[in-house]
Amino acid sequence: MTQQVSDDRITNLEVKLSFTEDLIEKLNEMIYKQQQQIEFLYRELKAIKEQAGSGGSGNSSLKDDIPPHY
Repeated sequence: MTQQVSDDRITNLEVKLSFTEDLIEKLNEMIYKQQQQIEFLYRELKAIKEQAGSGGSGNSSLKDDIPPHY
């Protein structure tokens, strides 16, 4: 009887290990995709900053942005 209990415990541990390995693989994929998104957003932000920096005199104030009818 104790052999059967030990076999059942080992089987249960193997099943849990299998699920854990699957979970780790999914989490790794998610982290990889998030890192790709972060890098993409970083490049986008850098491009926007460069456009903003070259898109004007740099010393403009909010008064310069107000439309003439104000």
